Amino acid sequence: MSNGLAGARRCARRAAVFIPLRRSRAVMKNAQRFRVAAVAAAAVATLGLSGCAGSSESADEGTSAGPVTLEYWSWATNVDQVVEGWNQEHPDIQVKVVEAAGADDMVAKLLASVRAGEGPDMAQAEFQKLPSLVVSDVALDLSTYADQFSGEYSKGTMSLVTVGDGVFAVPQDVAPMVFMYRRDLFEQYGLQVPTTWDEYAALAKQVKEVAPTAFLGGYPDDASTFAAYTQPLGATWWSTGGESWNVGIDGPESQRVAKFWQPLVEDGLVDTTHFFTPEWGTKMNDGTLLSWTVGTWGPGAAISVAPDTAGAWAIAPMPSWDGESQVGLMGGSSVMVTKNSDHPQEAVEFLTWLNTSSAGTAGMIEKGGLFPASTLGQEALAEQPVPEIVSGQDDFWEVALTAAKDTAPVTWGPNVQVAFDTWGDAIKQASAARTSYLDVLTATQDAVVADLEKSGFSVD
Repeated sequence: MSNGLAGARRCARRAAVFIPLRRSRAVMKNAQRFRVAAVAAAAVATLGLSGCAGSSESADEGTSAGPVTLEYWSWATNVDQVVEGWNQEHPDIQVKVVEAAGADDMVAKLLASVRAGEGPDMAQAEFQKLPSLVVSDVALDLSTYADQFSGEYSKGTMSLVTVGDGVFAVPQDVAPMVFMYRRDLFEQYGLQVPTTWDEYAALAKQVKEVAPTAFLGGYPDDASTFAAYTQPLGATWWSTGGESWNVGIDGPESQRVAKFWQPLVEDGLVDTTHFFTPEWGTKMNDGTLLSWTVGTWGPGAAISVAPDTAGAWAIAPMPSWDGESQVGLMGGSSVMVTKNSDHPQEAVEFLTWLNTSSAGTAGMIEKGGLFPASTLGQEALAEQPVPEIVSGQDDFWEVALTAAKDTAPVTWGPNVQVAFDTWGDAIKQASAARTSYLDVLTATQDAVVADLEKSGFSVD
């Protein structure tokens, strides 16, 4: 992964990539997990060039004349088995898979390794965590190579790996939201699947009338769910403008969603149990919860908490706010090339194969159980068996793939965890105290802005 030119190459690349989102590197020592350091444009040019005097790059930098070995950090299930197929067909570009960390710990592990002058050539990163790796100078800008893979993805999907003017990863899997519901109990109680959120609110009331101990579903006490609700309305929680970050968490779209959910909670029409807790699992299994709005990973995950309901569920399109076709995203990941790599071109060649080719995507589906981000990969899903929990739904893949075709564009910021933690804590307190959810949005907005400024970012 490294050779005598490694330091000069990394230094030259840093000088070439413009990330105008940071005022100072001085606060690096105070950065928390997701308050990571970045490089100001002037600092990059000055420090980068002064440390690399006399070095140069050729137009085809990163291409090796002989066999290379690329290290790939991933938590994807059985990805090593998929990579075996690549290694057999590409003796000059071998890939070594390392399970270095899971999704929650990958950022911290990468930052530590890079600061030690080590680290992999490629690493998996959740979409919402990618910006923190960009501004901390870990992810390489792949704009030069993007034409090799960008055409295989929707515009909304490519927005997930775009920060400013750069493309910093290859999308791997996505999770468009769907409405997952107990088909058997809907039939038993004479309920109709809601197509709008107004219908959802009316149905929540109807459920309490026909089944007093049950709930239509739960409220969004986690920010990933709440954010996904706002995305079809055009909400932009983070965006970049010039040399600054813009934060719009408490914008009108989010306010509309908050105003929708608060009366449902206060009137006792929706459940307030956090998902994937033991209590929630019991309610999913015993018929207390009749639906779950979730990413397309939900049906695969639900069987572990509600095994007694196998075959009793189905999915439908998400309710709309104003008849819009776009849906929000609840999860997904990408694979970036790190600035430590001396072979970015080979790394992109491999990642393009893994995530956009017939062989690569088939392997990730069949061995890893992923919902591919690429168009080709999603088309291949139609041939797969449906998840056990929705085994009676013949049009499962049709519904899921239709949702994936029109996802709302999303830009995440460098301190997503601050927003998620603030929202999760404050919404629970507001629900218990019956205080305004709009105040929760304001608190989340203020916390994110304050954190960005404290970490040295410019915020408009």
